[in-house]
Amino acid sequence: MQARWLIPQGNPQEAQALAAALGIGLPAARVLLARELGDPEAARRFLDPSLADLHPPGALRGMSEAVARLRRAIAGGEQILIYGDYDVDGTTSVVILKKAIEMAGGAASFFIPHRLRDGYGMRADVVEKAAAEGVKLIVSVDTGIRAAEVVRRANELSIDVIVTDHHLPEAELPPALAVLNPNRPDCAYPDKNLCGVGVAFKLVQALLASLDWPTGKLQRVIESFLKLVAIGTVADVVPLMGENRIIVKHGLSGLGDVRNPGLRALLDVAGFSGGRVPSATSVAFRIAPRINAAGRMDTANAVIEMFLTGDPARARVLAGQLHMLNGERQQAEAEVTQQIVEECERVPIEDGQRALVFAADNWHRGILGIVASRLVTRFHRPVFVLSRDPEDGRTQGSGRSIPRFHLLEALESMSELFERFGGHRQAAGVTLASDKVALFRARFNEYAAARLTLADLAPQLEIDALLEFREIDDRSVAEVLNLAPFGCGNPAPLFAALNLEVAGPPAVMKEKHLRLSLRQNGRTLPMKAWNFSERAAELQAGARVDVAFTLEDDAYAAARGGPPWGAVLRDVRPA
Repeated sequence: MQARWLIPQGNPQEAQALAAALGIGLPAARVLLARELGDPEAARRFLDPSLADLHPPGALRGMSEAVARLRRAIAGGEQILIYGDYDVDGTTSVVILKKAIEMAGGAASFFIPHRLRDGYGMRADVVEKAAAEGVKLIVSVDTGIRAAEVVRRANELSIDVIVTDHHLPEAELPPALAVLNPNRPDCAYPDKNLCGVGVAFKLVQALLASLDWPTGKLQRVIESFLKLVAIGTVADVVPLMGENRIIVKHGLSGLGDVRNPGLRALLDVAGFSGGRVPSATSVAFRIAPRINAAGRMDTANAVIEMFLTGDPARARVLAGQLHMLNGERQQAEAEVTQQIVEECERVPIEDGQRALVFAADNWHRGILGIVASRLVTRFHRPVFVLSRDPEDGRTQGSGRSIPRFHLLEALESMSELFERFGGHRQAAGVTLASDKVALFRARFNEYAAARLTLADLAPQLEIDALLEFREIDDRSVAEVLNLAPFGCGNPAPLFAALNLEVAGPPAVMKEKHLRLSLRQNGRTLPMKAWNFSERAAELQAGARVDVAFTLEDDAYAAARGGPPWGAVLRDVRPA
């Protein structure tokens, strides 16, 4: 399906004024305007995010109660249990909170559910076991906001609970001693987009600030925590704007100097040795998947051990295990995706199918969310991918969505179908009886058909700005790349160049990629086009085309004497 290009009108006078005020070129200024950062002061804060602009943790409702209870538990030598989740967001939350409690003089154990054996969320049997072991305080991280019954059971067992989470709450909050969640309706916290490790980090900030440490020591420790907080934030695909941008910008810059043996080993196996600093994109595609692989394919406990060990040799062994598990994850994901795509080739998807549910026996449940993401990209529809267990008659799985469709609201409209469900706008999970899968498929599609038109399902390219080749040079590209970190809410700027000539036949690389040259008003610019070989006919020599493209760092070209950047083709249409 041909993507629809959304090109902003642009205001040349505003772009000129903003560029002059900031001392930058027009390409970056146009992008800032397109992203509603036309106020020079707001743009300056965006370009140079400061840790001083982080919101005070006390602005989270319940923070004072949470810190007071933690301090009391630490002072009294109470047993504390951190109840986490098995993804990157959850495991990084466990690590930073456990280390902060230890720095404050306490000790904490942790529990991470096994994805296949325990499923998502808090469980009453875990709380009961904790009570038998003498635990008096449970702190949940990246989970718990919909665990009212489990929290109620903890209360019955004389265990206090502090819930830290970012997922959308139900109408009634769990009856915990404190609930830290910027998305609770009565919380006035200015930034609602923190992920789980972001909320845990605010608790860490508040706890350590209560210890009367010297300002310099507190600042150094907080900055050291930001490395893991940044990784968890990128991995959880929350908008990289506001407070998340500050966290990720500073956290990633800190990855050039890593002393934690586990983090150092992880960076090494992901290809970032020698002090190389990964971008947010590299974190999303090379680092986070290795952390996630443990919880998807086995147990996430290895992740916690890797980040907590002081033994570099043990850290390297654990990082190597994560690397191997990630390979297994990739293979399992490819197999399930191929099965579904082949099914859709045999029975093509029709216009009336506005939302899709795929199910089969014994698909590996750890990779269903990734497969759903791949299928959303391919079919431009909300998708659930479910695995049936023939032995217990239950079906579990994950869903992903398109921007215009709220997945959790859809599930809430048919909540009686599920044993368990949860999530947010773009991602969710469900557990239901296998004999209800067909009904879920019908109800889900019916709900989507009432809210999505065919136009909503068409892929769109949101162009940031028009750009002429004469405006592209080392300085302008560096200014565009300074808008990073790129990710959810702040994607890499997408430019359009119009009425170009294809300067020669494209060269095919590795059977599926293209390398080509485009000419505009006498200036020729080389571009790479990943996975574009099937569209080579649209790029024959002499053709007049419009192109959508991004600019990116290219260390490979720079090492060979070329410019330190390159252009990447994203779409093409006739001029």
